[in-house]
Amino acid sequence: MPPVLWQRLQLKLPVIQAPMAGGATTPQLVSAVCEAGGLGFLAAALLSPDQIGQETARIRARTSQPFGVNLFIPNDPAPGVAELEAALGLLRPWHAELGLAAPTAPEHFCQPFEAQWLALLAARPAAASFTFGILTPEQVRALKVENILVIGTATNLAEGLAWAEAGADAVCAQGREAGGHRGTFIGEQTQSLRPMLSLVYELAQNLPLPVIAAGGIMNGREIAAAMRHGAQACQLGTAFLRCPESGISATWKQALAQAKAGDTCLTRAFSGRYARGLSNRYIEAMARCQEQLPAYPVMNALTGPLRAAAAQAGRSDLMSLWAGEGVAEARELPVAELMAQLQVEWQAAYR
Repeated sequence: MPPVLWQRLQLKLPVIQAPMAGGATTPQLVSAVCEAGGLGFLAAALLSPDQIGQETARIRARTSQPFGVNLFIPNDPAPGVAELEAALGLLRPWHAELGLAAPTAPEHFCQPFEAQWLALLAARPAAASFTFGILTPEQVRALKVENILVIGTATNLAEGLAWAEAGADAVCAQGREAGGHRGTFIGEQTQSLRPMLSLVYELAQNLPLPVIAAGGIMNGREIAAAMRHGAQACQLGTAFLRCPESGISATWKQALAQAKAGDTCLTRAFSGRYARGLSNRYIEAMARCQEQLPAYPVMNALTGPLRAAAAQAGRSDLMSLWAGEGVAEARELPVAELMAQLQVEWQAAYR
């Protein structure tokens, strides 16, 4: 019988650290997960091509174990003048509250994907995952030539089947509980909010590929449950955010420490794409108009200065505090200790 995915990757336990864009996945976090027997992942979607090379080099300086890199596949943005002006008008009062100049549209809304793609190929990580879209079969083959494991993101069966047809090596099943951005690229985002266990089971039953479970997994018992439903590995994100190796701000970590079950929500208010995070004043105030905001990456670029200023000022009421539904169970532990506990809990669940 062929080895399951986590054994193929020579991991000590079936844990993949989620690639969380926005600074969380420092070389320290990624390498610590790798050293503890999991697969660390660099979130490179917001990094320039040069930064991708620099960050992967820093990871390799800290560990000889395999790691992964994640990229977004954004649509080419082409917002209309009226759409931009309306969004900038909505942001103007928030800028004024923080003492910022009036918001303006940047020259570019996101990093150039083609250049990021070339940087990824040059970096040659052990695995590469992709969100918000799908690669061409030719791109998948190019990764495989470099011996890079290809992981697609799926929030519904159609997306999983599309990744299988494109030649991916595995599919990450993103359940509705997951923190951060929804990866949906076929159909409406609000129509692809299946619970993680249900989605994992459906994909595992219908795809000729290994399935990775993602969404709300915080402990070893939940890892075992996902694997009983057909997952061959589990991707954890929020579980790592309170670790000292995580690169998120002290304000964000404090908000996570105080969070209770039910404190997260889905919002388009920060980026123009649905994402799960801790609810706050900005999200609640923008809820009435969020459906009219420009799609990602346009809105994400427009709110960049606001989010940066809010973080610098320690204003959690104006920050994007991405977190999954299991946030109340996040533990403030070094990565090595957290991974050790996950292993004990996972093995105990099978006894």
